[in-house]
Amino acid sequence: MSENTKKVALITGSSRGIGAATAILLAKQGYDICINYKNNSKAADKVLEQARIYNTRCISIQADVSIETEVINLFRQIDQQLGPITSLVNNAGMLLPQSKLEDMDAERINRILTTNVTSYFLCCREAVKRMSKSKGGLGGAIVSVSSVASRTGSPGEYIDYAASKGAIDTLTKGLSVEVAADGIRVNCVRPGFIKTDMHTDGGEPDRIERIKGLIPMKRGGEATEVATSIAWLLSDEASYVTGSFTDIAGGR
Repeated sequence: MSENTKKVALITGSSRGIGAATAILLAKQGYDICINYKNNSKAADKVLEQARIYNTRCISIQADVSIETEVINLFRQIDQQLGPITSLVNNAGMLLPQSKLEDMDAERINRILTTNVTSYFLCCREAVKRMSKSKGGLGGAIVSVSSVASRTGSPGEYIDYAASKGAIDTLTKGLSVEVAADGIRVNCVRPGFIKTDMHTDGGEPDRIERIKGLIPMKRGGEATEVATSIAWLLSDEASYVTGSFTDIAGGR
């Protein structure tokens, strides 16, 4: 992709946390951006307002990216309003209250896998269709947000979530090879204990305070610290980086 090509980025699940921080940073760096949200339009509007300070084209689109028809419609709207996508950040995901496997039912497991895995596959598919040089695209970059839980397994708390992130690691490795010759780079960041609302979703808002002593750097991370790594992996500075995993976990 030419350095002069206007970059158009979709950040899924970007009404809060890591997604919001990434959307604002990419806008600051001159990207045209699409903020995607599932339910919270007010939060998405706040991110949109912050992003537009940087005088770039910014839109906000509601879509449940685990549903195929909504993903197709999302990408069509981006085509119409911003032009062909060049950068995808797969960030949408969910966490359910802490539980051991013996207490998990199929409904919970399938909900986690559909939200955290199917959505990434669908968004990657639509992005690849548009970015692939063999299909007339200009190339591009994809960064997926996984988790250090994919390495640790998160026993006794979130092994369903951890397994979903293990799937994302595998998707990253396989897809990076599959589309490399088409000018598409695919990389992954694996955040650790980041200060976001997701811990509240898991039923323990102060989780980082409880476990920070186990982190070598003795603190939780900030969403902006993850966003910075995502932005670098999307940038031309990372032009020879694909199939890589960046752990952002304070040494954990």
